[in-house]
Amino acid sequence: MNIRHIEIFRAVVTNGTASRAAEVLRISQPAVSKAIQELEREIGFALFHRIKGRILPTTEAQLFFKEVELTFAGMAQLRNAAARIRDFGSGEVRIACLSALSTNVLPKALHAFLKRHPNVAVTFQARMSSLVRDLVASGQFDLGIAADEIDQTGVEARPFARYRVEVALPAGHRLATAEVIRPQDLHGENFIALAPEDTTRQEADRHFAEAGARPKILLETPYSTTVCAMVQAGIGAGLVNRLTAEIYLDRGLVLRPFEPAIYFRTLMLLPPNRQPSRILQDFIDELVKVKAG
Repeated sequence: MNIRHIEIFRAVVTNGTASRAAEVLRISQPAVSKAIQELEREIGFALFHRIKGRILPTTEAQLFFKEVELTFAGMAQLRNAAARIRDFGSGEVRIACLSALSTNVLPKALHAFLKRHPNVAVTFQARMSSLVRDLVASGQFDLGIAADEIDQTGVEARPFARYRVEVALPAGHRLATAEVIRPQDLHGENFIALAPEDTTRQEADRHFAEAGARPKILLETPYSTTVCAMVQAGIGAGLVNRLTAEIYLDRGLVLRPFEPAIYFRTLMLLPPNRQPSRILQDFIDELVKVKAG
């Protein structure tokens, strides 16, 4: 069935005359008449009564017109959907993030983003950095924030943010009032360490080795939030960034500067060879604002 013929039929019914339909469609009146005749032959019934120079829809045409209107409404929905996809992608954003930023940077960015886009569906998962990388590389997630120790093959990795390391201590610890804490100050201290593959852990270990200091490692964890919880419980000291530790401050945990300065470094991960949709770019912009603020 020729969609152009259907469009012309709709125009005739809507405008009342073939001449007016021809004006609206910017074609000749004979072209309108020819299209209607061809459509009638194809569908097998008359569409119009031709009475004294006027055309009136037949009963069958009125029934057919209802179906045509449903089809054109569906076409309008398809056009709107295509426009949304063109401008904003799928209408959902799938984000994975390392634990250290999942309780601070990401919630603030999501809050600002959802105020602007309340109808966008968001899937969010806090995972280990290696799993964040896998979710983005496989195309299951649109965006990831991970630590810089990950394997960067299969993703587009951009520098995101870096945060200076501080020493988290239980309240009342002998070092809690020190102006600055150096590697030798932690020699023999009960210590909650990050996972061995963490690049910040590796850098700290080099400084400990150079100073001849050996903290007493009681447990290792890939999660900065776990370090904070263990420190808050009084188990030992640990290296964290201030953002992660914020919710624990004045609740059994104190932070002191660590020298020499070392940093947690993070990456923004995107699927390779794919430009972010406008909706995803809007979220990325909010992330950058929160990071900068």
